[in-house]
Amino acid sequence: MRHFVFRWIATTIAVFVAAPIVGINYGDRLGCLLGASLLLGIINAFIRPILLLLSLPLILVTLGLFILIINALMLKFVGEIMPCFEVPGFWRAFFGAIIISLVSWLLSAFFRGSDGRVHVLTHHSQIKRVRGRVIER
Repeated sequence: MRHFVFRWIATTIAVFVAAPIVGINYGDRLGCLLGASLLLGIINAFIRPILLLLSLPLILVTLGLFILIINALMLKFVGEIMPCFEVPGFWRAFFGAIIISLVSWLLSAFFRGSDGRVHVLTHHSQIKRVRGRVIER
């Protein structure tokens, strides 16, 4: 559950960053942006894996570039479902999906540990001292 909440927050920030750059219109309503990012997160969690599996041959032939088209189609689909969230064309959805992917990747790089789990940065852990001898070569 915490992973989904983190992904939703990352997607919301990424859509907020990408919207003015590529011309996605959400009518300056924060509720519309939150709803669209929630819907995008749900679609990416349930529909996107099926599309990735079905388009696996195209993904392999294009060396993964077809994933960008799938991401653009997911963003465009959210724009079609939500009337307050307007994505005015495929190419804007394509470049918006690239920006959303990059911002989400950067955010997850800062908050994801080496074990792959999301770590919330709320407190600093204390450094524990270890007693023992140092072995030198």
